[in-house]
Amino acid sequence: MSRAKPAHLHKPPGPTKGTRYRSKPGPVKGRHYDSKPDPLAHLPLLRYMDEHFEWMLMTGYTTDTVRGRRQAIRRFIAWCDERGLADPKEITKPILERYQRHLFYYRKADGTPLSLGTQHGALAPLKTFFKWLAKENHILWNPASELELPPQPKHLPRILLSVADVEQILRAIDHATVTGLRDRAMLEVLYSTALRRTEFANLRRYDADLSRLTVFVREGKGRKDRLVPLGARAALWLDKYMVESRPQLTAHDCEALFVTDYGEPMTPDFLASRVSRMMDQAGIDKPGSCHLFRHACATHMLDNGADIRFIQAMLGHAALSSTERYTHVAIGKLQQIHAATHPARLTRAAKDETSGETSGSGPQSERDQLLQTLLDEEDSAESGPSGTP
Repeated sequence: MSRAKPAHLHKPPGPTKGTRYRSKPGPVKGRHYDSKPDPLAHLPLLRYMDEHFEWMLMTGYTTDTVRGRRQAIRRFIAWCDERGLADPKEITKPILERYQRHLFYYRKADGTPLSLGTQHGALAPLKTFFKWLAKENHILWNPASELELPPQPKHLPRILLSVADVEQILRAIDHATVTGLRDRAMLEVLYSTALRRTEFANLRRYDADLSRLTVFVREGKGRKDRLVPLGARAALWLDKYMVESRPQLTAHDCEALFVTDYGEPMTPDFLASRVSRMMDQAGIDKPGSCHLFRHACATHMLDNGADIRFIQAMLGHAALSSTERYTHVAIGKLQQIHAATHPARLTRAAKDETSGETSGSGPQSERDQLLQTLLDEEDSAESGPSGTP
């Protein structure tokens, strides 16, 4: 016969010791929270800035461009507010030059100055902003028209992945698992196509044509579509992922080509964190993630003799100057050409010095072909439209 427990042994309902019941994040139902007021809302400059961004969006600028310029212009407006400048008509060229000196002498919390690239990024949006103000007759003239910007530094990629590094990262992935197979296919496609991380995250299921070995990039940088080649090895891993892994990761109708562990469309931040984690697991201690594979693809193709103009089209660069920095990185190929062609090398190829004849396939013939190619390129450049960066 069971006996009832004494009343003092009965535990009251509720959370056990050491635990807390938390409500779902978000505002409490029925309660209104006032957003923090904008300290710059009273300034006419801020209202002009919002109209300027509306014009940018209507004329084809991307939201990412507007987001980046908003931070730069707000920083300038806050600087003007500290000095009692509230109306755009009060801004003159000496004031803009004074702000430029402020950026030059500004020191961060660790005592280091702003880089030239940061200074350029803070001043360049102001030229567009004041040009728009003058165009819309909000001001009589453009005070930023003659403002000289600091030169934008052209840095070479400081961290590069070698072919051995890339293969080491790929081999370290356990592709026997569902997520591992997705990660292997993800890196194979990233290394094969050299896509930007935002372009990669925006890929849809039917953007990859495995029969033609191509990937269609929708609205890349500058809202330009392009078609890039897909390697045969990457296509095999992508096909395996689409057949075996992706159906297990997403149960609903998802248009994204690559999905997260929860079957949701992959975001650029998720992609960057996964690539960084896979590099750590492979023992590759180099800062960076997705862009390292973009650099690696371009550099390795250039090392193996790819024409820079083909790499330009593949990377989606509007100007060849953006691609030319990879020529400085491909030092291995340059060293081979230097060792084979420079007259001051230690060893020379055996040749018949007694014969003054030069074969049709010798250096003289190659030089003539090169000169003719340069002339043809010059003629086509003069007759065709000039590209804009």
